[in-house]
Amino acid sequence: MSATLLDGKKLAESIRKGLVPRIEALKNKAIIPGLAVLLVGEDPASISYVSAKEKACEELGMKSFEKRLPANASEAEIVSVVKSFNSDPKVHGILVQLPLPKNVSETKVIEAISPEKDVDGFTPENLGRMMIEEPCYLPCTPHGVIKLIETAGVHTKGANAVIVGRSNIVGKPLSVLMTRKSINSTVTVCHTGTKNLAEHTKRADILIACAGVPELIKGDMVKPGACVIDVGVNRVTDATKAKGWRLAGDVDFNAVKEVAGSITPVPGGVGPMTITMLLFNTVEAAERSAVRK
Repeated sequence: MSATLLDGKKLAESIRKGLVPRIEALKNKAIIPGLAVLLVGEDPASISYVSAKEKACEELGMKSFEKRLPANASEAEIVSVVKSFNSDPKVHGILVQLPLPKNVSETKVIEAISPEKDVDGFTPENLGRMMIEEPCYLPCTPHGVIKLIETAGVHTKGANAVIVGRSNIVGKPLSVLMTRKSINSTVTVCHTGTKNLAEHTKRADILIACAGVPELIKGDMVKPGACVIDVGVNRVTDATKAKGWRLAGDVDFNAVKEVAGSITPVPGGVGPMTITMLLFNTVEAAERSAVRK
């Protein structure tokens, strides 16, 4: 029997509907939630992602501010744009689209973002507050994954959760969130140095794949009935497609869906949740700014 599909698009729409009255309440106070996006270079995937964020803001009646810099922009130029967003009262949330050019320190650019406007949850202050469970902006993709798991009614307390991937954007924050007492899972983090990966993944009641390797997780690597969350978005060559490629996750979907109890598709799973949690954080940032006034 095929696994239950965890529809991230449907859940994202529900969360966005819940933001509408909060946005209207802010507008009644003459505040329009504003998200500023900085894009460096011409990476097609990044451009597409930024466009989707701008469209989502427009649909909700939020303001979207965009600044594009060439790929050869200096670190000083990029930081200068970030600081201009920090000082703009119309901007409540700042997103620096990653990755940045290799000659630029992502750490320095992220540290330049005001923690009050860090709606991606990447600054050291917000990550530190997340660690000790203080109020903060949670990283968008991990937050979206948690929402999917909770809404699906997946049993998490005492469950074995295996995360395949250790990036600062997804894997590491997820490992922290999954161990919070409200979720209370026992977490194993696997990575490129992990030996016998399948031995770990087959123990997982909740398996989260975020390694950036197309179809890494095969059907025989999954525990029957497990909840499988596929964070991966990879372009793979496919001559049968007009574009010559197709999107694939980190999970071999067709094989794994016959073993898992529930699974997210790619696309339509985690992706819509990432953008939605970014909007969620931006609205919260605008609400906080209203309180500070």
